[in-house]
Parts: sequence; structure tokens; C-alpha cells
Amino acid sequence: MAYITAGATLSGHLSFHHEAAALARRAITKDDVGHALTPTQDQKYILIAICAYALGILVLWHIPYVNIILLPFKLVTVALHEFCHAAAGLCTGARITSITIDPGEGGQTLMSGGKWCCVMPAGYLGSSLLGALMVFAGFNVLASKIVSVIIGVCLLATLFWAKNWLTRGITVLFVGLIVGLWFTPHGIGLRYVVLFMGVMSSLYCLWDIVDDTVRRKVNESDATKFAKKTHCSSRLCGLSWLFLSLVFLIGAILLGLAFLKDDPSLPSNN
Repeated sequence: MAYITAGATLSGHLSFHHEAAALARRAITKDDVGHALTPTQDQKYILIAICAYALGILVLWHIPYVNIILLPFKLVTVALHEFCHAAAGLCTGARITSITIDPGEGGQTLMSGGKWCCVMPAGYLGSSLLGALMVFAGFNVLASKIVSVIIGVCLLATLFWAKNWLTRGITVLFVGLIVGLWFTPHGIGLRYVVLFMGVMSSLYCLWDIVDDTVRRKVNESDATKFAKKTHCSSRLCGLSWLFLSLVFLIGAILLGLAFLKDDPSLPSNN
């Protein structure tokens, strides 16, 4: 018996050393990280598009009358914000009564039940996460198609709970847009619209968090309600959500660079 135990122990040590050696061979070096984050030519175009979208949105946002161009995208971002509240409520046992969007770019989700600690932050953080997911998908046509289906499902759920015609109209408009863009050559149109929606959603969430919590342009916001419940500062809540939203956006870009290198859907890569 002693001999068998010793043999088993020796075998275990050898197995451990083999595994350790294999892990060492697979260890990620700084060069590996540098190579993973070095953009390909196609990824450089995507990074330029992200910067151009962000700059264009920021400029148009502050030009009276012209900023109406962004209104449909602002409203669909509000719709996704409200959907995230509803989804968090549904996951924690709430019964969703209605979702409404108003022309002033505000929204409201009515529900009974659910866990407030999940529902209240879900609007900002959920829509930030969806925005980051769209930015990540913008690096690849197939990923854009997959994420567009997810966004379409979110909008259809919003349509199901919608209680006014503006909410119904904006969800139907964007579901139709997504379906139509599937048929553009090689899905390029879908890719760049998903990317734009991602940049728009991410920037809108960041700006909204700053406006509602740090600058306090709105007296009552998700962050102030959350702060009252948790007995902490609404600015602290807002800054925490702002930090997480930035992490989502930056993380999406880095992950896109690292994992979506070659897009076989593009003619140039075939």
C-alpha cells in the first residue's frame, strides 16, 4: 500500500510540473498584449469612425435646430434606458405596467414589485452596457448582426410595454431600420449604424449621468432616488456609475481590438 501511495504522489507531482510548464509556455507577454491591441487597417477605420461619430454628436448636440437630426437616436437611447429598468424589474419579480417616452427626451417605466437596488441603477448602467456592446460589435459584421438581433429584441419588448404612440413609433422605426440594414451589401451599413448607435448610447449615458448627478440639472433622477434609499451622496452614486460607464466603453474598444481582428465578411479579407 505504501508503494502505491508513493507512486501516486510522484505521478501527481510530475503532472503538476507538466501543467505548470504548459502554463508558462502559454504565458502572455507584453509583446503579446501589444500585438493584440495594435489595430489592423480595417480596425483603424473603425477607430476613426468612433472618433468622427463622437465629435459629430458633440457638435450637433449643441447647435439649435440642427440637433433635431440626433433626436431619433436620443429617443431610442431613452427607450433602451427604460427597457433596462423594466428588464431589471422583471428579473427581480416585478410586474411591468408601462414604458413611456416623451418628446423632451425623458422616459418613465411603471412597475409593481421588484428589487429597487437592481432596478434603479439598471437604466444608466444597462444602457451603457448595451452601448458598449454595440461599440464592440462595430468591429465585425457578424458581431454587429448578432448584437442587432439583441437590440431588436430589446426594442420589441419595449414596444410590448409601450403606452404612448411616440414610444411605439420610435421602436418600430428602429426595428425596421435594423431589418432593412441586414440586406445592405456585406452588412456594412448595419455595422456602421450599430457602431453609431453604440457611440450615441454611450455618450448620451455619460452626459446624462453628469447632468443628472454631478451638475444636478435635474432635481429628481435615478441617482438621487438611489442615494435616498442607500443614505449616501447622489454625486457619489453618479460618479460611480460614470466610472463604470467609462470602463464599459473603453473595455469594449480594447476587446474589439484584441478579439475582432479579421472580418471574413469583408471582401478585402477574402
